[in-house]
Amino acid sequence: QVQLVESGGGLAQAGGSLRLSCAASRHSFNDHPMAWFRQAPGKEREFVAVINWNGGITDYAVSVKGRFIISRDNAKNTVYLQMNSLKPEDTATYFCASNFPGSQLSRSGAEYENWGHGTRVTVSS
Repeated sequence: QVQLVESGGGLAQAGGSLRLSCAASRHSFNDHPMAWFRQAPGKEREFVAVINWNGGITDYAVSVKGRFIISRDNAKNTVYLQMNSLKPEDTATYFCASNFPGSQLSRSGAEYENWGHGTRVTVSS
């Protein structure tokens, strides 16, 4: 089982940027599609972005497309989420998740195998 640890959350002003990182515990991370989800207080968890095993294919939620960039460095067993032009509505706890090797890119959290504990992002207006 892959253990995932998120970092990089914090407080940002609207219009600012943050970069989240998700470090995986083992090298076999390289075979896994990776995704970011978020959950705001009182709301359901929602899909943010997903990336395939080599970084060649990505998909984004409409709400973040053009502002957020997902990437990965397989040599470092790490996936990133660069968040630009932040808005107050981006305030949430952000989770990274790994899917089974070879699986299709999915926006459904139910299909993901492993989850981190989350990192909190607060965007002030």
